[in-house]
Amino acid sequence: MVKRLPVNSMIVPLIVACSLFMQNLDTSIINTALPSIALSFGDSPVRLSLAVTAYMLSLAVFIPVSGWIADRYGAATVFRAAIAVFTIASIACGFCNNIVELTSARILQGVGGAMMVPVGRLVLLRSIDRTELVRAISYLTTPAILGPIMGPPVGGLITTYLSWRWVFFLNVPFGILGIVLVTLLIEDTKPDHVPPLDWRGFVLTGVTLTCLMSGCNLIAHPAVSDGIVLAIFAVGTLTGGAAFLHARRHVAPLIDLTLMRIATFRANITGGSIFRVTVGAMPFLMPMMLQVGFGMSAFNSGLITFAGGLGSFFNKMSTGPILRRFGYRTTFVVNCLISAGFFALCALFTQSTPVLLMFAILAVGGFFRSLQFTALNSLAFVDIPSGQMSAATSFSSMVQQLTNGMGIALAAIAVHLTHVARASAEAPLSATDFRIAFVVFGVFSLFSIASFRKLEPAAGAAVTGHRPSARGGQLEETPAE
Repeated sequence: MVKRLPVNSMIVPLIVACSLFMQNLDTSIINTALPSIALSFGDSPVRLSLAVTAYMLSLAVFIPVSGWIADRYGAATVFRAAIAVFTIASIACGFCNNIVELTSARILQGVGGAMMVPVGRLVLLRSIDRTELVRAISYLTTPAILGPIMGPPVGGLITTYLSWRWVFFLNVPFGILGIVLVTLLIEDTKPDHVPPLDWRGFVLTGVTLTCLMSGCNLIAHPAVSDGIVLAIFAVGTLTGGAAFLHARRHVAPLIDLTLMRIATFRANITGGSIFRVTVGAMPFLMPMMLQVGFGMSAFNSGLITFAGGLGSFFNKMSTGPILRRFGYRTTFVVNCLISAGFFALCALFTQSTPVLLMFAILAVGGFFRSLQFTALNSLAFVDIPSGQMSAATSFSSMVQQLTNGMGIALAAIAVHLTHVARASAEAPLSATDFRIAFVVFGVFSLFSIASFRKLEPAAGAAVTGHRPSARGGQLEETPAE
């Protein structure tokens, strides 16, 4: 029996945030290293994209079952095991010598990643008081924003000056540190009664997510016909419908649809998904516009796009006071308008735009996107009963993974359609193709406001301290206790 050390309330969020950063950085960094890996294997980068797809599909299959596994074996135990699996798989990736070995190792890495994300969030939710939820969740938004932004420049540096194998070996010290800290600092928790695993729901949900995510990845792939993509989406839609009907009838379904009856969770899933699709497009659109449209190097492009992550850092201490002053509903509506404006503002970038101006716009935009992410991620769990917490983390993580993938796929479609309408499929891409996509996604994000406006003015007041006043609907801050 390991004697655990006394911990500060924010240590657990930091431990979970570091593990999520490791995973998110790894997910984005491999794209930069693919050409070098392909050269080393004597293969093509297009064929090697199978390793990226295999990882995402592994996530899709195992994220839904993560909550049940955490309840069955203990959240901290599963979280520690997930870090270990991810770390071991990273080492295996670094020693691979062909596409079959790399794809197999990436599937194993996806199993570890699928457990790390929702189970890590579950560990956090079970370790803190709900009054500190907003502050704790703010630590988890940085990995989601920093990972995709830091991936390209870090991957470029490692691949250029060391070796692509160090892209994977970079995870090892983080993994070892995470295992040690979880063992010493986090108590294991699990409910007294765990129902049997919903195997039918597991299979149906896994097939559905696999089809939807693979369809999103293949939709702009030049070597895959439209008929194959449509067939994949058709299968995913059919199995998704079957999974939905099964979840409504099953006593203890893998995907608990009754969570959607909770207004705050529903707003996170509906309005939050629209916003996440928009933000998911940013790591694709901005580097592509800077590199393809403006002719920048991958490294210089990465230094500029890093501004969004830098802006998110300055948001950490301000989210709590903002939510306490204005509440979730007002914050979501107003901040969505601001975030959409900064997203669309990127369409005004040209080759002659000063780098410092681009950096400043991206940094300020990153601040407001981080505010929305932090508020969304905390809102999802403010009204969830403790008995449904593991189901809620799995449900939320599943939707987030799907919408992030959709953001990239829809961004690729938007650029392609704009390009074909403006010129022709054979003509080279230009900055104009990306500018129009920025405007389209900026406008698209505004549709999330409809979900946020349905929230009660006092939604989430138990964790923010916000209360609506009786005077003309104006809002006031609840005095600190």
